[in-house]
Amino acid sequence: MNQPNKFIISGGGTGGHIFPAIAIANALKAKVENAQILFIGAEGRMEMEKVPAAGYPIIGLPIRGFDRKNMLRNVKTLYLLAKSMYRARKIVKDFAPNAVIGVGGYASGPTLKVASQLNIPVIVQEQNSFAGVTNKLLSDKAACFCVAYEGMERFFPKEKIILTGNPIRQDLQLDPNKKEDAYRFFNLDPAKKTLLVIGGSLGARTLNQSLLKHLDLLVQSDIQVIWQAGKIYIESLRALATPHLNKNIILTDFVARMDYAYAIANLVISRAGASSISELCLLGKPSILVPSPNVAEDHQTHNALALVNKDAAIMIKDVEAKEALIPEALKLIKNHLRLEQLATNSMNLAQKDSAARIADEILKRAK
Repeated sequence: MNQPNKFIISGGGTGGHIFPAIAIANALKAKVENAQILFIGAEGRMEMEKVPAAGYPIIGLPIRGFDRKNMLRNVKTLYLLAKSMYRARKIVKDFAPNAVIGVGGYASGPTLKVASQLNIPVIVQEQNSFAGVTNKLLSDKAACFCVAYEGMERFFPKEKIILTGNPIRQDLQLDPNKKEDAYRFFNLDPAKKTLLVIGGSLGARTLNQSLLKHLDLLVQSDIQVIWQAGKIYIESLRALATPHLNKNIILTDFVARMDYAYAIANLVISRAGASSISELCLLGKPSILVPSPNVAEDHQTHNALALVNKDAAIMIKDVEAKEALIPEALKLIKNHLRLEQLATNSMNLAQKDSAARIADEILKRAK
């Protein structure tokens, strides 16, 4: 019998959906000779740039999310949904995949629905501890759900759930030999503690405001800071912060070598996106999580609490961060015992080899 070798991976919208999708594609290619992988994304979204950069073809659907504030805009949204369903059906029929994998995001809805109607096995990868609307709607159609958190029986049939964890970017695996190179790369001092602040590629307004408010405390402290501000905020922050910075604080829009940044970070401040949390656990990094309030169904708070409840991270609410975040970080980074405790507990929650395990589940169910 021929091995299944044609797969469609659908979804995107954010790095949290796209990086796991690419990792799954790479794992399938490693396991299947002559694997053909096609991505389906949403026109104008991040996947249309990131996926081709990773070496995979992608087709875009003209889909967008529903506007809960302006209901009149949803007339066009419904039209685009119908158009996307029609286009997805044609793509799936023409490509004739052995299995279709959904990673969340606008495009995965039409693609996975069409695939299930055509009796093609559907595998869903749910990154968050609180399932997205699209994935919940597929609960009776999917062959299985590869999840990153326990307790997902609230959303999916128990017998279809497989705990695999979230795939992370392959270049982030920790190598003890990287530390020396990392200190040299950032021109930082190995004798000092390092705080890493990451708000995603676009940045996070609250994290930036929190650092800006307590910049004097950071400058006076004996720690080093790698501050990824994001491309949206970098110009205004440079104007406001640069006159007050010293050589211990690196302000940048984007950290090109996240593997180096993680290698030397004694403490990480981050939003609570699924991919970020998976990275922190796999790398065993103590963290303070500030969930974004601007996400569907407040899923970042649920993600953060999954760690907080296991004493694997500290959480500070977005509304409290401006006042409390930096004082808490400065207190925590000096507490060696507490850092070790958080690091150990977070590493205990890590799911290893997630991409390969998800690929195995796909191959078990592929036609």
